[in-house]
Amino acid sequence: MKRLKIYLDNCCYNRPYDDQSQLSINLEALAKLSIQQEIREGKVDLVTSYILLAENAANRFEAKRKDIQAFIDKQTHTFVSEASGSKVKEIAKEIMNSGVKLMDACHIACAIIAGCDYFISTDKRLLKYHSDQIKIVNPTTYVLEREETK
Repeated sequence: MKRLKIYLDNCCYNRPYDDQSQLSINLEALAKLSIQQEIREGKVDLVTSYILLAENAANRFEAKRKDIQAFIDKQTHTFVSEASGSKVKEIAKEIMNSGVKLMDACHIACAIIAGCDYFISTDKRLLKYHSDQIKIVNPTTYVLEREETK
């Protein structure tokens, strides 16, 4: 049986480090940590990309940057490299026509190229984008949907 492939964008990786005083942020952080556990246990396959590595490398908080990079290094199942750059740009250009920003469009394009089932983000603007090629959800929605299928 084929395992699910998921792609977490940079804001999703950073959610546990955000101010947890708002309930919605706290729930998303808990859901993201649950997703990481699913990845560690081999229940789903993590997809990452050169776009994600570049965005994480620009994180000005060294501890966060290193923690996120260590998880990516250890848990990545499929990596979309710069060799796919022209295809990423082509798909991202289409996505941007709907108002999605460049980096977000590139993340989604990488997830589509890798054949991901889910693209997971905490970016409210990005979550408004819909695609026939991939399901775009926040971490909480993803966890709730996965629990329904168990």
